Amino acid sequence: MLPAANRLTRSQDFGLVVRRGRRAGRPRLVVHALVPTSPGVAPGTPVVVDATPAGRRTSAQPTSDVQSKVGFVVSKAVGNSVVRHRVSRRLRHVVRDRLPGLPPGSSLVVRALAPAATASSADLAADFDAALRRLLR
Repeated sequence: MLPAANRLTRSQDFGLVVRRGRRAGRPRLVVHALVPTSPGVAPGTPVVVDATPAGRRTSAQPTSDVQSKVGFVVSKAVGNSVVRHRVSRRLRHVVRDRLPGLPPGSSLVVRALAPAATASSADLAADFDAALRRLLR
């Protein structure tokens, strides 16, 4: 099971990652990633105005406690509900093991393609790892 703190749940968050993030496609899945541009700052972090004696300056809030978030899209093109749920469970398991290696504050959307229906967990893991390596370089 993927911890609740690491799940993308809002439709707006999915749309943001897909629109503004980078994409890497593999035969069985596509990974969209929105990685913070500066270390410790999550994408879309509000800017804080800090009044100091030297004048006003702006800075982004640090996100040392912000965790990476992941969402999954498994459409009807993958198969019936039994197959779609099986693919979702396999993808959640693959991603859960790789959460600590993701940059803090990053957001991912993993979209399963039709060939994911017949893929093993090892195949899905290999595709996810290859897509993630491509996105994070």
